[in-house]
Amino acid sequence: MASSESEMQARLLAQALPFMQKYENKTIVVKYGGHAMGDSGLGKAFAEDIALLKQSGINPIVVHGGGPQIGAMLSKMGIESKFEGGLRVTDAKTVEIVEMVLAGSINKEIVALINQTGEWAIGLCGKDGNMVFAEKAKKTVIDPDSNIERVLDLGFVGEVVEVDRTLLDLLAKSEMIPVIAPVAPGRDGATYNINADTFAGAIAGALHASRLLFLTDVEGVLDKNKELIKELTVSQARALIKDGTISGGMIPKVETCIEAIKAGVQGVVILNGKTAHSVLLEIFTEGAGTLIVP
Repeated sequence: MASSESEMQARLLAQALPFMQKYENKTIVVKYGGHAMGDSGLGKAFAEDIALLKQSGINPIVVHGGGPQIGAMLSKMGIESKFEGGLRVTDAKTVEIVEMVLAGSINKEIVALINQTGEWAIGLCGKDGNMVFAEKAKKTVIDPDSNIERVLDLGFVGEVVEVDRTLLDLLAKSEMIPVIAPVAPGRDGATYNINADTFAGAIAGALHASRLLFLTDVEGVLDKNKELIKELTVSQARALIKDGTISGGMIPKVETCIEAIKAGVQGVVILNGKTAHSVLLEIFTEGAGTLIVP
């Protein structure tokens, strides 16, 4: 039994070797968040995946969200969560709590999980080393009653306007794994809360990352028969949005993938973060999710 198990492990390693060589010294940005973050078993498996990427000569960077945790903390503090056009309205009091939860408790939890594997993770946010600058997000919606376009005031919700890669390049040369919270300063001195998907896309674009992985709660993009689509070009993805194959919450995900590719990422993957070791399955096998390429 032991020998057949050893043979199986050897076969698996042999199959993974070409993929290890393909990504050696390359940067992979992983957006970690949502459902996978609340599960301790999945969290441990995720940390092991990130550690193994580092040990394989890859440069992994983690960007995380934390919407549910922010919501829980706001209700604990007696602050009502308000949403406009699907986005959290962030006033001065809320942005303080957002920063406390994202750059504080959640960030350090992920750092600790990776450090427990024996690797060195370091917790950062967009403020550190002037890595990211943001400005107030400009969002418009069509009023369903009057059909008039109106501008949403989301308070301190920002969008990335500038990424300085100096600190990330230094960390890539070191043994450190950056774990980054999507909070950034504005040139106006304010602190902005940024959507973690778009923040990850901006970081990956600035670094011309080989891959950007979005860990979600679905397998990837599905066709009309609910079968997983393994690979799409940007133009094919746009066509699927147009014909309604890609719908609902998957539309903004795919649009974020397209933006990241336009910013300079070589390929973006949407995959299921609720599958243990999904990062390793994506990088060291034929792929586990939907790959979107230029």
